[in-house]
Amino acid sequence: MSQTKPKRTKLAPEPSQADTPLRDYDGKQWDERLMTLGASLWSPNWFRLLIVLLAALLFIATVTVKLNSTQQWVFGILCILVAFLLSRISGRLITVTMVTLSIFVSLRYIYWRVTQTLNFSGPLEFVFGYALLLAEIYALVMLILSYFQTLWPLPRRPVPLPVDTSAWPTVDVYIPTYNEPLDVVRQTVMAATVLDWPADKLRVYVLDDGRRDEFREFCAQAGVGYLTRADNQYAKAGNLNAALPRTSGEYIAVFDCDHITTRSFLQVCMGWFLKDKKLAVLQTPHVFFSPDPFERNLETFRRVPNEGDLFYGVVQNGNDLWNASFFCGSCAVLRRSALEDIGGVATESVTEDALTALKLSAKGYNTAYLAVPQAAGLATESLGRHIGQRIRWARGMAEIFRKYNPLLSRGLRLSQRLCYLSAMMHFFFGIPRMVFLLMPMAYLFFGAQVFHASALMVLAYVVPHLIISNMGASRIQGRFRHSFWNEIYETVLAWYTIVPVIQALLFPGSKGFNVTAKGGVIRQSFFDWALARPYLGLLLVNLVGVVVGLVDLAHHPKWIVTMSILFNLGWVAYNIMLLSAAAGVASEEKQLRSMPRVQVKLPAAVGLPDGRRIACQASDFSRGGLGLMMPEDAPLPERGERVMISVFRDNYEGIFPAEVVMCRGRLLGVSFPDLTIEQERDLARVTFARADNWSSSWGKYRPDRPMRSFVEVIGIGIVGLRDLLKQMFWWGKGHLRHPAEVSTGAPGTKRS
Repeated sequence: MSQTKPKRTKLAPEPSQADTPLRDYDGKQWDERLMTLGASLWSPNWFRLLIVLLAALLFIATVTVKLNSTQQWVFGILCILVAFLLSRISGRLITVTMVTLSIFVSLRYIYWRVTQTLNFSGPLEFVFGYALLLAEIYALVMLILSYFQTLWPLPRRPVPLPVDTSAWPTVDVYIPTYNEPLDVVRQTVMAATVLDWPADKLRVYVLDDGRRDEFREFCAQAGVGYLTRADNQYAKAGNLNAALPRTSGEYIAVFDCDHITTRSFLQVCMGWFLKDKKLAVLQTPHVFFSPDPFERNLETFRRVPNEGDLFYGVVQNGNDLWNASFFCGSCAVLRRSALEDIGGVATESVTEDALTALKLSAKGYNTAYLAVPQAAGLATESLGRHIGQRIRWARGMAEIFRKYNPLLSRGLRLSQRLCYLSAMMHFFFGIPRMVFLLMPMAYLFFGAQVFHASALMVLAYVVPHLIISNMGASRIQGRFRHSFWNEIYETVLAWYTIVPVIQALLFPGSKGFNVTAKGGVIRQSFFDWALARPYLGLLLVNLVGVVVGLVDLAHHPKWIVTMSILFNLGWVAYNIMLLSAAAGVASEEKQLRSMPRVQVKLPAAVGLPDGRRIACQASDFSRGGLGLMMPEDAPLPERGERVMISVFRDNYEGIFPAEVVMCRGRLLGVSFPDLTIEQERDLARVTFARADNWSSSWGKYRPDRPMRSFVEVIGIGIVGLRDLLKQMFWWGKGHLRHPAEVSTGAPGTKRS
């Protein structure tokens, strides 16, 4: 075990009312003063009840009022203008007003749909019509739940620890692994051993479900505990539970084997446990230093927020306000006594982390989320692995919905029920998404009227609903989710999550745990025909719909029919854009690095064999090497030459023997082939484990602008369609020239 010195990291000052978001949010003094003034008027209970009843009556009366087409158009445009004007003003009260307006307009749309558009004349219209209505109701419910979760995010800050380190608790660090290579796990272990925590109060354990001798030997060299078990029952949850009786720390920090912690992790997190004796779990964000397949294949890494940014940047903060933060399986700390009180990590679901948090909440424990990135890991390398991981999440949440429905579970508050319900219902998105992708064909192919209303009337209701809900979502989520990008994610995943979700609802627990492999490479760019097949089928159906619609358009001079055809063609065009973007994601880009680089600017120095020492700047680091930007006119070592590399952290200097592997211009690339265990530990200390590694850049995306995002998504769709046509051209050309060879790589197989 390493003798880590109990150094303390300077923490952000705790706000005077850390759990009172009004004092911290945005620093908008005017709405704070207004709310303070309003609070005195609001205090009598009878007055509060009267206002709520009057507002509810007025709200319902306005939602249900009937307007003709012209009146509804005027009303809708006025609502859009009001929303636009509100969007130009900052402040929490304005956000609440926009959300209220969005819910009002959307409820008005659904009320109109239910009361005036369902006069179906045949079984075909009945089936298509109600399928669309149910899909729309699902979307509205998720919109309202999303607003509830995220409207008032809690900006929790770290709580400083006592100066006397003897008052700090003991912590066990668990690093579970199953089949990941040692190269992936090694750096995680090294970083965990340099955590800034008293050495006699910290113990690191590798929980190896693979029972591998090389891991046992490495753990012995690194001075960390090695635990394994005879079987792999209950996968990761079983692995964690097996370690509980064999360790004794008061708290347990869990890191996936590729999540490398910073030195400050425990100092940032543990203060809340000392302050809140009922706190059972504290979660921090999952940050990735490599692009996921969407980011890599669409070239949006560090430019557009990824799928997980919304959850860790907005949703978890919102959950925290309602004491419903989720345990996410890694980068978190759990109180041992609370975990043992619920029988250990939940084993009844493949999403054991979410169910564990649900059980803790139901037992009366508190959960917390601290939006300070203190660890980072590898994203899934390929679309296939990414989809496999999401299938597991969808199946697990559907299982929990069926077996531990938050609406029926005992011990939860209403707000907690709604937060958990939102998280579980989200994974049913595949079914409505497929409905939206296919529904225009009901009219274009079969003439089925899914709306018994004119196209102009439909637009008069649906346009304000779509525009204002997008504006509301963008205002709340814009820092961590750009508008319309979730449509691409959902389109890619929808097909693959439908069957697992339905299966989990009907037969919960029928499937086992699948591990998400990390640390792989893609040696050659390819188009994943096998995974893209569902999108291609849907794309073909929509393209045929365009042809049918255009033919109909030529044969129907009546403007009412023309408007209906144009309405459906517009819908189809949007679907084609999404499906083309999905096809673009299936075009896998080459990725030869199993050790992705992290871009940095660190002071460094190169010691040449002749004794000269050149100050320079480290431009990036990875688990295996370092990039160095050398100053002008400085002598450069040759490739293959051995040098000594210094990397500085404040006044600390880490010195490492290295080999030059690349020299291009003033950029030098070095690897570290011969480090000792202590030097590895030291390298982790000055690179991955730096306290400010991820927090300084996390969430620093440009603000969302819905129209710009819409244009970007259209562009992604056009590029995706172009790439798809190019792939088909090259496949067809190769098939004609070398039919025997190409036959093994035909569309529908990953080999092509």
